[in-house]
Amino acid sequence: MRRALELARRAWGDTHPNPMVGAVIAEQGKIVSEGYHQRDGGPHAEVMALLAHGRKPRPSTTLYVTLEPCSTPGRTGACTDAIIESGIKRVVIGATDPNPAHAGRGFAVLRAAGIEVIEGVLAAECTDLNLVFNHWITRGPLIAAKVGSTLDGRLACRTGESRWITNDKSRADVHRWRRLFPGIAAGAMTVLKDNPRLTARSEGTEEWCPWRFVFDGLLRTVVDKNLPNVFTDEHRHRTIVVTTPHGGLGYVRKLRDMGIKVWTFDSPTQRVPFADFRKKCAEERIAGVFVEGGAQLISELLKARQLDYLFVYHSPIFLADDRAKAIFSGLRPERLDQALRLADVRHEAFDGDSLMHGRVTYPERLLVDETAFGGR
Repeated sequence: MRRALELARRAWGDTHPNPMVGAVIAEQGKIVSEGYHQRDGGPHAEVMALLAHGRKPRPSTTLYVTLEPCSTPGRTGACTDAIIESGIKRVVIGATDPNPAHAGRGFAVLRAAGIEVIEGVLAAECTDLNLVFNHWITRGPLIAAKVGSTLDGRLACRTGESRWITNDKSRADVHRWRRLFPGIAAGAMTVLKDNPRLTARSEGTEEWCPWRFVFDGLLRTVVDKNLPNVFTDEHRHRTIVVTTPHGGLGYVRKLRDMGIKVWTFDSPTQRVPFADFRKKCAEERIAGVFVEGGAQLISELLKARQLDYLFVYHSPIFLADDRAKAIFSGLRPERLDQALRLADVRHEAFDGDSLMHGRVTYPERLLVDETAFGGR
């Protein structure tokens, strides 16, 4: 199963909106063929492994697969049918299909055909593999955010200096997560201040550009003659500016003339309605968006109950300065039971830095400070 997970990760970020899945076929404890799902619309992992096997299975043959085999025909045929037709009599499975309409059905179909099914092997690892897909298939696009902070929850010194709070290994891990998500987002002030590329760049691999979202309700990023990288680089056709009618039609035309896409959402203020943005992502089959900042954009997502998942990288330094820039703001809980929490928490370490990531859960009543933000 660990080998099947390794295979599945080869398609890291390439299968959206499908899951990553790996499969191996073993005989007498030795792997004889393997496969993984490489891209949406392509053959599934089980079929790839069976094709690689290429012969009638021996009595000792076992198929290991990281996710419950699909039991509906779809575009590529049901994997349960392919397994039954192959003659394999033992299947070991990691995670259950997260789709409530299909969960457990693949197990039942295989067992009804006389196949021994063992489920739940390395279930947590196999489930974690498909963070984006699991949310997409049950609730729609996953909106996640990443922050890097000091131990006392600060993003920058009072002077604004923030490079670098986290270390090289933490920043490399951020690029790994960037590569997973089909979209990366940043707020207007982050784009103006840091001029990021919003791409995934890892040593030894080619730069990869997802859909790049710039949240800019007033189109402030278009005003200056020195336009940011996301509007001028070789990937500008992958940039989408998310705005409101308050930004001005002239700037919208300017962006479109440069090959930049613009999503305009009706809003009584200059703030983009996040629920409408999420709905548009679903329509465009963009399964997940990784928000890189800034602090105001992420805080507004929390305030609107629209942030699903959070990655927090902590560095072992602290500023002890109440005027240093805080990670989050805009809420005013009066009791701990009104606080936001992370669920299904995972921990990782990077040479002294630590990463905590998990699903954001909201209290029944979320107390907000309506005066906290002036706009986005």
